[in-house]
Amino acid sequence: MKRAAPSALFLVVSLLVISTSPARLQQQPATPADRFEVSDVMIPARDGKRLHTKIFTPRDQAGLLPIIFKRTPYGIEGSDGNFNAYYKALADEGYIFVFQDIRGKFGSEGDFVMQRPARPPSPKGFGGLGSDDPNKAIDEGTDTYDSIEWLIKNVRSNNGRVGMLGVSYDGWTTIMAAIEPHPALKAISPQASPADMWMGDDFHHNGAFRLSYGFEYATMMESGKDVQDFKFDRYDTFDWYLSLGPLANVNAKYLHGKIPTWNDYVAHPDYDEFWKRQTMIPHLNSVKVPTLNVAGWWDQEDFYGPIRIYDALERFDTQGINYLVVGPWRHGGWSGGTGDSLGAIPFGGNTAEYFRDQVQAPFFAYFLKDKGARDFPQALTFESGANEWRRWDQWPPTARAEVRSLIFGANETLTLGPPEAGPEPRPPIPDPRFDEFVSDPAHPVPYRQRPIQPTYFPGGSRWSTWLVEDQRFVDDRADVLSWETSVLNQDVTIAGEVKAHIFASTTGSDADWIVKLIDVYPEDHPTNWNLAGFQLMVSNEVFRGRYRTSFEKPAPITPNAVLEYTWSLHTQNYTFKKGHRIMVQVQSTWFPIIDRNPQTFVSNIFEAKDSDFKAATHRVYRTPQYPSRVDVPVVLGR
Repeated sequence: MKRAAPSALFLVVSLLVISTSPARLQQQPATPADRFEVSDVMIPARDGKRLHTKIFTPRDQAGLLPIIFKRTPYGIEGSDGNFNAYYKALADEGYIFVFQDIRGKFGSEGDFVMQRPARPPSPKGFGGLGSDDPNKAIDEGTDTYDSIEWLIKNVRSNNGRVGMLGVSYDGWTTIMAAIEPHPALKAISPQASPADMWMGDDFHHNGAFRLSYGFEYATMMESGKDVQDFKFDRYDTFDWYLSLGPLANVNAKYLHGKIPTWNDYVAHPDYDEFWKRQTMIPHLNSVKVPTLNVAGWWDQEDFYGPIRIYDALERFDTQGINYLVVGPWRHGGWSGGTGDSLGAIPFGGNTAEYFRDQVQAPFFAYFLKDKGARDFPQALTFESGANEWRRWDQWPPTARAEVRSLIFGANETLTLGPPEAGPEPRPPIPDPRFDEFVSDPAHPVPYRQRPIQPTYFPGGSRWSTWLVEDQRFVDDRADVLSWETSVLNQDVTIAGEVKAHIFASTTGSDADWIVKLIDVYPEDHPTNWNLAGFQLMVSNEVFRGRYRTSFEKPAPITPNAVLEYTWSLHTQNYTFKKGHRIMVQVQSTWFPIIDRNPQTFVSNIFEAKDSDFKAATHRVYRTPQYPSRVDVPVVLGR
């Protein structure tokens, strides 16, 4: 064989490689360092404190660009990671990006205050800076105002418009900026923002303390200027929290009064002026900036907040610029990944990518660049089960749904009412007209499958997906009651608020009530056997019994008295498919996400003693006089 042929072949291949290399290099995504000039600055606030800020200016900028601004307590080193997914479509569109450490965290000066309350509104606005001026008072709104003022004047080639967005605490700083916004702030997207830390967000739900999250988040945020996870001595924190004993042991054994937020929990167990001052809801009395509120149906941290903020703004939205998007996501699940599933539950498409590319990016392009059409529905929700996006002209869509009741019956049955008129049918077996269980604080029901890793455990934690875990893990618990419909002969779609009405008694003088609305998949599920018989929690919420008549002034429950407890399980848009069943569960412990109720009334559960914790018998009634039920908004014409 001649040796010339291989040489010629090598030459051809080499030429092909050389000729294609530039094209291949061009196809590779540019790194943030390649696309932006990055500068570090310290922006002065009105009280002289300086806020650490990173500015990303596109190297290929042609013309004036708007600014996208995010303020965070979690540190801005590594901010360029936002361009990989969360901000990718925005970066492709072309903006100047600014990231800032909020006051007292990481590189910023001043003192950090958890959820610093809004200052009283000033008739002079945010402009005055005199030493005796009420504008000298600071909050996250003033820090944002001062930062935008500096950015507009000092960042080259900006077009005088600023947009803000962020998830969770970053979403909260976004909505706080809109209370008295800088004139250059033209669009915001508060995403998974808390609204009220006592009523329904991170720290409490209807008065029940979120123990594991409240403890771990407070210690993470307030142990230093950075973030520091609490060091547990075991992997399964269920055991750690149970062995902790009464909440008074937290300071006695571990924190020793050094974590301000924990001290606030102890000093303010009820819905007093401390918590009312912290919520921004009373300040949301106008819609000054176009607002895209974003939430996830299975947000394990802040689902209450974004819906509450949207509702508050909607009352004053005369221009139609207050919008809502709710998708099938965990906390912040839309900010990265494809969003094609959550845990074992598939959604039939890339919901997170759709939001970032088709909703978030066009929203900011329209209001910051005058680009595109204003084709934004008032509410855009993902209807899980059917796995379709739905557009609504209002949320909840009360005119397009009717409230029907899931009525608790004998023998663990559940009926989608309203019931027909006439006498109640005689039960097939002796029926005591109530179902009962013993709730023992010494043996609480885990809120998710064990082991329960620390919330943000670096080795991996199921915290982000616990709301979609298969609820069969509590099937064998005698302290969990269940009622279930027969197999559905047609789809049942709900859209709007789900509400629990529980008539119950207890032998104790306090109790927690937890209600879960569950979709039970058929046992024969050949398209995905991992979902055969799966029990998916669709809606849920806890209510602490001592607050039945007042969140401000708790009162003991009269032992053995039948009382009605009514509370929201939040809004939902979901289709229970034909062939599935609907289930409702009631229990009284959900540990350690919810602290243990002593079931003996004490004035402050944070100061309860070991001897206060006692087992009690709870009864849930289901009679015409005491019709325990869950009301659901069933969509008409489906």
